[in-house]
Amino acid sequence: MKVLLQIAAAGLVTLHAAGAAAAVSADEAKQLGTTLTPFGAEKAGSPDGAIPEYTGGLTRPPADYVPNSGKWPDPYKGEKALFSVTPANMGQYAEQLTPGTQALLKRFADMRLDVYPTHRSVSYPQWVLDNTLKNATSAHLVGKVQGDGVAGAFGGVPFPIPKNGYEVMWNAMLSYRHAEFSVTNMGGQLIDSSGGRTELPVLNITEYRPYYDPKNATGNFTGSYMRAWIQAVTPPTLAGTTVLVDYSSNYADTDQVSWAYFPSQRRTRMAPDYKYDTPSSNYGGVLFWDEANVFTGRMDRFDFKLIGKKEMIVPANNYRLSQLPVDEVFGPKHVKPDAVRWERHRVWVVEATLKADARHAYSKRTFYIDEDSWTFVETDGYGHDGKLWRVGIDYQFPLYDRGGVFALSYGFYDLEKGNYFVTFTNGANGAPLLRVSDRLSQPNLFTPAGMAGTGLR
Repeated sequence: MKVLLQIAAAGLVTLHAAGAAAAVSADEAKQLGTTLTPFGAEKAGSPDGAIPEYTGGLTRPPADYVPNSGKWPDPYKGEKALFSVTPANMGQYAEQLTPGTQALLKRFADMRLDVYPTHRSVSYPQWVLDNTLKNATSAHLVGKVQGDGVAGAFGGVPFPIPKNGYEVMWNAMLSYRHAEFSVTNMGGQLIDSSGGRTELPVLNITEYRPYYDPKNATGNFTGSYMRAWIQAVTPPTLAGTTVLVDYSSNYADTDQVSWAYFPSQRRTRMAPDYKYDTPSSNYGGVLFWDEANVFTGRMDRFDFKLIGKKEMIVPANNYRLSQLPVDEVFGPKHVKPDAVRWERHRVWVVEATLKADARHAYSKRTFYIDEDSWTFVETDGYGHDGKLWRVGIDYQFPLYDRGGVFALSYGFYDLEKGNYFVTFTNGANGAPLLRVSDRLSQPNLFTPAGMAGTGLR
């Protein structure tokens, strides 16, 4: 099948010089709601019909969904895969597979991608769509170096018709989330090169996104766009350890700020190293701090180039993975094929190359961002020897009763060490529970003093 690269003549991808930072014109913005969806995706389906037309997303929960239960049943559980991609037949699908996915298929003889019918399930509240239309003609990049921040935007996709790689990356980091979501009992497993399985620390996580809090409504949002509170529940040696991270909407004005609370010391301390390629100890060293949510943080160490948009086979609508027993998810070398749903979607492709005067463990990174949800679905990281080193995959799923997407179920394969991990799976206390809200329920949680209060044990 032919790869679809959208070009400037179609008005869907404009590969401007890296310095371009202006908002689109009013005439360009007229594409939103006509040829483009109100949030900037192509409204039409693919020529062969494999990708359907966007008709508003999935807004009716399945019959077995219980509101506020924390569980999200699979609305597509009765569907059968259309076909499977295997190491034997991957050649005929090569144009639709990322280099990372191809590397995994080549490495593991029993790996398989079960490809299901494509569902464009993501939906948005009307107020987010209205804000996106406003952002299209007002949002612009700001900062000391390109990509440092965004101004002139609030409560919607900032750049629905992106001009460069930095704008696409900010779209992904500012993709629609509810003001608050909380995850309790988020488990995960780390599989070593011999197939041994180690349970990762079970975490309780609350993320607050002021950018999507209606009370902060403004056309020129400033400050932290996201605040992440993360507390370890198990193992006992880490229980109560808490981290709070503020991510800035303009790193030139306010850098990322992190705090850590350690129960053994009963002290809250600044944690300035919790960013870039500092390894996260909770994940056995196979996750860097800027790989949280696939990518989060400042972009100043790389040049981000927009390659274009392609039709690719990527994970999508993965409701069931987090609810399955651990033995049905984790294989000795890779996630078991039956646990993952793959679909064909259009994705934006952004290539990040390390600047000559910058330091990072990666020399190059490629990001793949879904056009409907504006969330990362995969990233490929390359070492300084030019070889593919790590493959990050997000197993996202849309929230059908409220709109938006949950994208904190992700994992990384380390091709050098031969290990991998996945988050948001069954933990020591059972399946994780996810709840979302349009308002901040615990303001004191996001303060250093509040961290100490909740971290006592």
